[in-house]
Amino acid sequence: MPLYEHVFLARQDVSAQQVETLVEQFKGLIEGAGGSVGKIENWGLRSLAYRIKKNRKAHYTLMNITAPHAAVAEMERQMGLSEDVLRFMTFRVDELDEEPSAMMQKRDRDDRRGGGRGDRGDRGDRGDRSGGGRPPRRAEEE
Repeated sequence: MPLYEHVFLARQDVSAQQVETLVEQFKGLIEGAGGSVGKIENWGLRSLAYRIKKNRKAHYTLMNITAPHAAVAEMERQMGLSEDVLRFMTFRVDELDEEPSAMMQKRDRDDRRGGGRGDRGDRGDRGDRSGGGRPPRRAEEE
């Protein structure tokens, strides 16, 4: 049976519980058509690169799916009809990765570091940054 990785984006104004309901709805659709859903990762509410249907943020969710093509096509059709789903993308893969995705590894790494946006992290002291670039103008040049 084909293997798929599926990511969908839900509107920013739906709750996390409503996103879970969407996941369960699509999971039931896949399982009803003879497939199975493996790993499900909720990446949380993240900023979008550009507005989609007047939304600046979206709830991201990844699903690993083992199912016939017809089941995935029906799930995508249902997502296209849902007002809560902004975008979705499905990739056919040779094998499913059961380890945490790159997005979850990044979140874990950020959590371990413990800093927010103001934290300098591992950049250390950058020293004097006034050097380089163009030399200052002399009075005669003006």
